[in-house]
Amino acid sequence: MASPGQKVVLITGCSSGIGLRMAVMLAKDEQKRYHVIATMRDLKRKDKLVEAAGDTYGKTLSLAVLDVCSDESVKQCINSIKDRHVDVLINNAGIGLVGPVESIPIEEMKKVFETNFFGVIRMIKEVMPDMKKRRGGHIIVVSSVMGLQGVVFNDVYAASKFAMEGFCECLAVQLLKFNVTLSLIEPGPVHTEFEVKMIQEVRQRECPGADPETVHYFKDIYLPSSLDIFEALGQTPDDIAKCTKKVIEASRPRFRNLTNRLYTPIVAMKYADETGGLSVHTFYHMLFNMGTLMHISVTAMKYLTCGCLRSRTVSPN
Repeated sequence: MASPGQKVVLITGCSSGIGLRMAVMLAKDEQKRYHVIATMRDLKRKDKLVEAAGDTYGKTLSLAVLDVCSDESVKQCINSIKDRHVDVLINNAGIGLVGPVESIPIEEMKKVFETNFFGVIRMIKEVMPDMKKRRGGHIIVVSSVMGLQGVVFNDVYAASKFAMEGFCECLAVQLLKFNVTLSLIEPGPVHTEFEVKMIQEVRQRECPGADPETVHYFKDIYLPSSLDIFEALGQTPDDIAKCTKKVIEASRPRFRNLTNRLYTPIVAMKYADETGGLSVHTFYHMLFNMGTLMHISVTAMKYLTCGCLRSRTVSPN
Protein backbone atom coordinates (compact mmCIF):
# COMPACT_ATOMS: atom_id res chain seq x y z
CA MET A 1 0.00 0.00 0.00
CA ALA A 2 1.28 3.44 -0.92
CA SER A 3 2.29 5.84 1.83
CA PRO A 4 0.76 9.34 1.96
CA GLY A 5 2.31 11.52 -0.72
CA GLN A 6 3.58 8.63 -2.82
CA LYS A 7 2.48 8.25 -6.42
CA VAL A 8 1.08 4.86 -7.34
CA VAL A 9 2.81 3.63 -10.50
CA LEU A 10 1.42 0.57 -12.28
CA ILE A 11 3.73 -1.05 -14.85
CA THR A 12 2.83 -3.91 -17.20
CA GLY A 13 5.29 -6.55 -18.41
CA CYS A 14 7.78 -6.51 -15.53
CA SER A 15 9.19 -10.04 -15.58
CA SER A 16 12.26 -8.95 -17.58
CA GLY A 17 13.84 -6.28 -19.75
CA ILE A 18 12.55 -2.71 -19.83
CA GLY A 19 9.61 -3.30 -17.49
CA LEU A 20 11.81 -4.88 -14.83
CA ARG A 21 14.33 -2.03 -14.92
CA MET A 22 11.57 0.61 -14.82
CA ALA A 23 10.01 -1.02 -11.78
CA VAL A 24 13.31 -1.31 -9.93
CA MET A 25 14.50 2.21 -10.77
CA LEU A 26 11.27 3.84 -9.56
CA ALA A 27 11.05 1.65 -6.47
CA LYS A 28 14.62 2.61 -5.54
CA ASP A 29 13.94 6.34 -5.90
CA GLU A 30 15.99 7.97 -3.14
CA GLN A 31 13.12 10.22 -2.09
CA LYS A 32 10.68 7.27 -2.03
CA ARG A 33 8.21 9.22 -4.16
CA TYR A 34 6.70 6.15 -5.79
CA HIS A 35 4.92 2.98 -4.84
CA VAL A 36 5.39 0.64 -7.78
CA ILE A 37 2.92 -2.11 -8.66
CA ALA A 38 4.92 -4.35 -10.98
CA THR A 39 2.71 -6.71 -12.95
CA MET A 40 3.24 -9.82 -15.05
CA ARG A 41 1.14 -12.65 -16.42
CA ASP A 42 2.80 -15.36 -14.33
CA LEU A 43 4.23 -14.67 -10.87
CA LYS A 44 6.42 -17.76 -11.26
CA ARG A 45 8.64 -15.46 -13.33
CA LYS A 46 9.08 -12.96 -10.49
CA ASP A 47 12.52 -14.12 -9.26
CA LYS A 48 14.66 -11.78 -11.40
CA LEU A 49 12.55 -8.79 -10.42
CA VAL A 50 12.52 -9.64 -6.72
CA GLU A 51 16.30 -10.11 -6.72
CA ALA A 52 16.89 -6.80 -8.52
CA ALA A 53 14.43 -4.97 -6.26
CA GLY A 54 16.30 -6.02 -3.12
CA ASP A 55 14.93 -4.55 0.09
CA THR A 56 12.42 -2.38 -1.80
CA TYR A 57 10.31 -5.50 -2.41
CA GLY A 58 7.35 -5.39 -0.06
CA LYS A 59 7.98 -1.72 0.70
CA THR A 60 8.01 0.57 -2.33
CA LEU A 61 7.45 -2.31 -4.75
CA SER A 62 4.68 -4.87 -4.82
CA LEU A 63 3.69 -7.52 -7.37
CA ALA A 64 0.39 -8.28 -9.07
CA VAL A 65 -0.84 -10.72 -11.68
CA LEU A 66 -1.98 -9.03 -14.88
CA ASP A 67 -2.58 -10.29 -18.40
CA VAL A 68 -3.20 -7.33 -20.70
CA CYS A 69 -4.94 -9.67 -23.17
CA SER A 70 -7.71 -10.46 -20.66
CA ASP A 71 -10.53 -8.05 -19.79
CA GLU A 72 -11.17 -9.91 -16.53
CA SER A 73 -7.50 -9.92 -15.49
CA VAL A 74 -7.16 -6.18 -16.13
CA LYS A 75 -10.30 -5.37 -14.15
CA GLN A 76 -9.32 -7.63 -11.23
CA CYS A 77 -5.89 -6.04 -11.01
CA ILE A 78 -7.19 -2.47 -10.95
CA ASN A 79 -9.97 -3.38 -8.49
CA SER A 80 -7.34 -4.82 -6.13
CA ILE A 81 -5.68 -1.40 -5.81
CA LYS A 82 -6.92 0.81 -2.96
CA ASP A 83 -9.64 3.10 -4.33
CA ARG A 84 -8.57 1.97 -7.83
CA HIS A 85 -6.11 4.85 -7.55
CA VAL A 86 -3.33 4.82 -10.18
CA ASP A 87 -1.33 8.02 -10.63
CA VAL A 88 0.97 6.76 -13.38
CA LEU A 89 0.18 3.92 -15.77
CA ILE A 90 3.15 2.62 -17.77
CA ASN A 91 2.06 0.38 -20.64
CA ASN A 92 5.19 -1.63 -21.29
CA ALA A 93 3.98 -5.17 -22.08
CA GLY A 94 4.57 -6.03 -25.72
CA ILE A 95 5.73 -8.73 -28.10
CA GLY A 96 7.74 -8.67 -31.31
CA LEU A 97 7.33 -10.38 -34.66
CA VAL A 98 9.77 -10.38 -37.54
CA GLY A 99 9.91 -12.18 -40.86
CA PRO A 100 8.52 -12.25 -44.41
CA VAL A 101 4.78 -11.54 -44.36
CA GLU A 102 4.06 -14.57 -46.55
CA SER A 103 5.43 -16.91 -43.87
CA ILE A 104 3.56 -15.46 -40.87
CA PRO A 105 0.15 -16.96 -40.00
CA ILE A 106 -2.68 -14.50 -39.49
CA GLU A 107 -3.17 -15.87 -35.95
CA GLU A 108 0.37 -14.80 -35.01
CA MET A 109 -0.32 -11.34 -36.39
CA LYS A 110 -3.49 -11.10 -34.31
CA LYS A 111 -1.53 -12.00 -31.16
CA VAL A 112 0.81 -9.07 -31.76
CA PHE A 113 -2.10 -6.64 -32.06
CA GLU A 114 -3.87 -8.24 -29.09
CA THR A 115 -0.89 -7.42 -26.86
CA ASN A 116 0.70 -4.32 -28.41
CA PHE A 117 -2.50 -2.50 -29.34
CA PHE A 118 -5.60 -3.85 -27.64
CA GLY A 119 -3.65 -4.68 -24.48
CA VAL A 120 -2.74 -1.02 -24.08
CA ILE A 121 -6.30 0.08 -24.82
CA ARG A 122 -7.66 -2.31 -22.16
CA MET A 123 -5.39 -0.75 -19.57
CA ILE A 124 -6.21 2.81 -20.57
CA LYS A 125 -9.96 2.15 -20.62
CA GLU A 126 -9.75 0.78 -17.08
CA VAL A 127 -7.77 3.60 -15.45
CA MET A 128 -8.77 6.60 -17.57
CA PRO A 129 -12.27 7.21 -16.11
CA ASP A 130 -10.88 7.46 -12.57
CA MET A 131 -8.08 9.76 -13.72
CA LYS A 132 -10.58 12.02 -15.48
CA LYS A 133 -12.75 12.17 -12.35
CA ARG A 134 -9.73 13.13 -10.23
CA ARG A 135 -8.57 15.58 -12.92
CA GLY A 136 -5.08 14.16 -12.76
CA GLY A 137 -2.89 11.31 -13.92
CA HIS A 138 -0.18 10.30 -16.35
CA ILE A 139 -0.49 7.56 -18.96
CA ILE A 140 2.76 6.40 -20.54
CA VAL A 141 2.92 4.07 -23.54
CA VAL A 142 6.15 2.35 -24.54
CA SER A 143 5.95 2.58 -28.31
CA SER A 144 8.90 2.34 -30.71
CA VAL A 145 10.72 4.30 -33.37
CA MET A 146 9.00 1.74 -35.61
CA GLY A 147 5.74 3.46 -34.73
CA LEU A 148 7.10 6.44 -36.67
CA GLN A 149 9.12 4.78 -39.44
CA GLY A 150 8.50 1.26 -40.69
CA VAL A 151 11.43 -1.13 -41.02
CA VAL A 152 11.57 -3.93 -43.58
CA PHE A 153 10.54 -7.40 -42.34
CA ASN A 154 8.94 -5.83 -39.25
CA ASP A 155 5.68 -5.17 -41.07
CA VAL A 156 3.23 -6.47 -38.44
CA TYR A 157 5.13 -5.19 -35.39
CA ALA A 158 5.48 -1.74 -36.96
CA ALA A 159 1.78 -1.76 -37.86
CA SER A 160 0.84 -2.44 -34.22
CA LYS A 161 3.00 0.48 -33.09
CA PHE A 162 1.71 2.80 -35.83
CA ALA A 163 -1.82 1.97 -34.67
CA MET A 164 -0.89 2.77 -31.07
CA GLU A 165 0.70 6.09 -32.07
CA GLY A 166 -2.45 7.15 -33.94
CA PHE A 167 -4.67 6.13 -31.04
CA CYS A 168 -2.55 8.13 -28.59
CA GLU A 169 -2.43 11.21 -30.84
CA CYS A 170 -6.22 11.33 -30.74
CA LEU A 171 -6.62 10.56 -27.04
CA ALA A 172 -3.93 12.99 -25.84
CA VAL A 173 -6.03 15.95 -27.03
CA GLN A 174 -9.10 14.85 -25.09
CA LEU A 175 -7.15 14.04 -21.94
CA LEU A 176 -5.65 17.53 -21.76
CA LYS A 177 -9.14 18.83 -20.96
CA PHE A 178 -9.12 16.65 -17.83
CA ASN A 179 -5.54 17.47 -16.77
CA VAL A 180 -4.41 13.95 -17.66
CA THR A 181 -1.10 13.65 -19.51
CA LEU A 182 -0.29 11.07 -22.16
CA SER A 183 3.31 10.39 -23.18
CA LEU A 184 4.92 8.06 -25.71
CA ILE A 185 8.35 6.51 -25.10
CA GLU A 186 9.91 5.62 -28.49
CA PRO A 187 13.07 3.49 -28.23
CA GLY A 188 15.13 2.30 -31.15
CA PRO A 189 16.83 -1.08 -30.71
CA VAL A 190 17.21 -2.12 -27.08
CA HIS A 191 19.98 -4.61 -26.38
CA THR A 192 18.57 -7.40 -24.25
CA GLU A 193 19.25 -11.12 -24.11
CA PHE A 194 15.66 -11.69 -25.23
CA GLU A 195 16.05 -9.64 -28.41
CA VAL A 196 19.31 -11.28 -29.46
CA LYS A 197 17.96 -14.75 -28.68
CA MET A 198 14.79 -14.03 -30.67
CA ILE A 199 16.77 -12.96 -33.75
CA GLN A 200 18.99 -16.04 -33.52
CA GLU A 201 15.97 -18.33 -33.20
CA VAL A 202 14.20 -16.68 -36.14
CA ARG A 203 17.27 -17.30 -38.28
CA GLN A 204 16.87 -21.07 -37.73
CA ARG A 205 13.20 -21.16 -38.65
CA GLU A 206 11.75 -22.12 -41.97
CA CYS A 207 9.86 -19.45 -43.89
CA PRO A 208 7.01 -21.39 -45.54
CA GLY A 209 5.31 -19.50 -48.33
CA ALA A 210 8.19 -17.09 -48.93
CA ASP A 211 10.24 -17.29 -52.13
CA PRO A 212 13.96 -18.21 -51.88
CA GLU A 213 15.13 -14.73 -52.87
CA THR A 214 13.12 -13.09 -50.07
CA VAL A 215 14.33 -15.67 -47.55
CA HIS A 216 17.93 -14.95 -48.63
CA TYR A 217 17.58 -11.21 -48.08
CA PHE A 218 15.84 -11.80 -44.74
CA LYS A 219 18.25 -14.36 -43.27
CA ASP A 220 21.55 -13.45 -44.91
CA ILE A 221 21.32 -9.66 -45.13
CA TYR A 222 18.67 -8.28 -42.76
CA LEU A 223 19.20 -10.50 -39.69
CA PRO A 224 23.02 -10.17 -39.52
CA SER A 225 22.71 -6.39 -39.89
CA SER A 226 20.05 -6.32 -37.17
CA LEU A 227 22.35 -8.11 -34.74
CA ASP A 228 25.14 -5.64 -35.53
CA ILE A 229 22.79 -2.67 -35.04
CA PHE A 230 21.60 -4.03 -31.67
CA GLU A 231 25.22 -4.45 -30.58
CA ALA A 232 26.49 -1.10 -31.88
CA LEU A 233 23.56 1.26 -31.41
CA GLY A 234 21.18 -0.56 -29.10
CA GLN A 235 20.43 1.05 -25.76
CA THR A 236 20.05 -0.85 -22.51
CA PRO A 237 16.81 -1.35 -20.57
CA ASP A 238 18.29 1.00 -17.96
CA ASP A 239 18.59 3.73 -20.60
CA ILE A 240 14.89 3.44 -21.38
CA ALA A 241 14.01 3.33 -17.68
CA LYS A 242 16.01 6.54 -17.06
CA CYS A 243 14.23 8.30 -19.91
CA THR A 244 10.84 7.19 -18.59
CA LYS A 245 11.66 8.42 -15.08
CA LYS A 246 12.60 11.83 -16.53
CA VAL A 247 9.29 11.97 -18.36
CA ILE A 248 7.40 11.17 -15.15
CA GLU A 249 9.30 13.86 -13.23
CA ALA A 250 9.08 16.58 -15.91
CA SER A 251 6.96 19.62 -15.03
CA ARG A 252 5.55 19.57 -18.57
CA PRO A 253 6.06 16.07 -19.98
CA ARG A 254 6.54 15.81 -23.72
CA PHE A 255 4.08 13.79 -25.79
CA ARG A 256 6.77 12.09 -27.90
CA ASN A 257 10.08 10.99 -26.44
CA LEU A 258 12.62 9.41 -28.78
CA THR A 259 15.16 7.75 -26.50
CA ASN A 260 17.90 7.43 -29.11
CA ARG A 261 18.90 10.63 -30.92
CA LEU A 262 20.64 8.65 -33.64
CA TYR A 263 17.21 7.84 -35.03
CA THR A 264 16.06 11.46 -35.27
CA PRO A 265 17.43 11.82 -38.86
CA ILE A 266 15.50 8.71 -39.93
CA VAL A 267 12.24 10.19 -38.68
CA ALA A 268 13.10 13.61 -40.13
CA MET A 269 13.81 12.04 -43.53
CA LYS A 270 10.31 10.60 -43.62
CA TYR A 271 8.60 13.91 -42.92
CA ALA A 272 10.92 15.87 -45.22
CA ASP A 273 9.27 14.32 -48.28
CA GLU A 274 5.48 14.23 -48.29
CA THR A 275 5.47 11.73 -51.19
CA GLY A 276 7.18 9.08 -49.04
CA GLY A 277 9.59 8.26 -51.83
CA LEU A 278 12.72 9.46 -50.04
CA SER A 279 12.47 7.09 -47.09
CA VAL A 280 11.15 4.14 -49.15
CA HIS A 281 13.96 4.34 -51.71
CA THR A 282 16.61 4.99 -49.05
CA PHE A 283 15.69 1.84 -47.16
CA TYR A 284 15.45 -0.06 -50.44
CA HIS A 285 19.01 0.82 -51.40
CA MET A 286 20.28 0.11 -47.88
CA LEU A 287 18.90 -3.44 -47.97
CA PHE A 288 19.03 -4.57 -51.58
CA ASN A 289 21.94 -2.59 -53.00
CA MET A 290 24.10 -1.89 -49.98
CA GLY A 291 23.28 -4.80 -47.66
CA THR A 292 26.82 -6.17 -47.46
CA LEU A 293 28.34 -2.71 -47.14
CA MET A 294 25.88 -1.79 -44.38
CA HIS A 295 26.79 -4.98 -42.51
CA ILE A 296 30.51 -4.13 -42.70
CA SER A 297 29.93 -0.48 -41.75
CA VAL A 298 27.84 -1.24 -38.69
CA THR A 299 30.27 -3.95 -37.57
CA ALA A 300 33.13 -1.44 -37.82
CA MET A 301 31.09 1.14 -35.90
CA LYS A 302 30.44 -1.41 -33.17
CA TYR A 303 34.15 -1.90 -32.52
CA LEU A 304 35.16 1.72 -33.02
CA THR A 305 32.60 3.21 -30.64
CA CYS A 306 32.91 0.55 -27.92
CA GLY A 307 29.39 1.46 -26.78
CA CYS A 308 30.15 5.18 -26.47
CA LEU A 309 27.27 6.11 -28.78
CA ARG A 310 24.77 4.33 -26.56
CA SER A 311 25.82 6.30 -23.50
CA ARG A 312 25.15 9.61 -25.22
CA THR A 313 21.69 8.95 -26.57
CA VAL A 314 19.35 9.08 -23.59
CA SER A 315 16.63 11.66 -24.19
CA PRO A 316 14.14 13.46 -23.72
CA ASN A 317 16.26 16.40 -22.58
